[in-house]
Amino acid sequence: MPSSVRNSLVWIFDAFERDSTYFSKRMFGSDAAYIDGLLCLVAADRDAPWNGLLVCTSQDRHAALIAEMPALRPHPVLGKWLYVPQDDPAFETVAEKLTALVLARDPRVGVEPKPRNRGRKSTLPKA
Repeated sequence: MPSSVRNSLVWIFDAFERDSTYFSKRMFGSDAAYIDGLLCLVAADRDAPWNGLLVCTSQDRHAALIAEMPALRPHPVLGKWLYVPQDDPAFETVAEKLTALVLARDPRVGVEPKPRNRGRKSTLPKA
């Protein structure tokens, strides 16, 4: 059942509204932002560790992003992505920097979304 509670962090995506390639989707009970078809950011306002901004990136890009924004850290559940919790003092500054990187098409941010498996194949042997 879809949640009727509005995500308090979707303001982060306001910067993307003028980009014709932008769209958002619900993901993990949170909101995900896509630019140019790439999954870029996930705004989560649930219980920890799902309360902050997740940066969709690959692990080989972590060091460069953390060097630029030390408040970022690997997400405790999805370690392939970086994360800044909402209660971090640098949260708003980091969110603004990340939206600017996304709009600048910085190659360190954004991953190809995995296609959804619409039809599940049966694991039962054929008769």
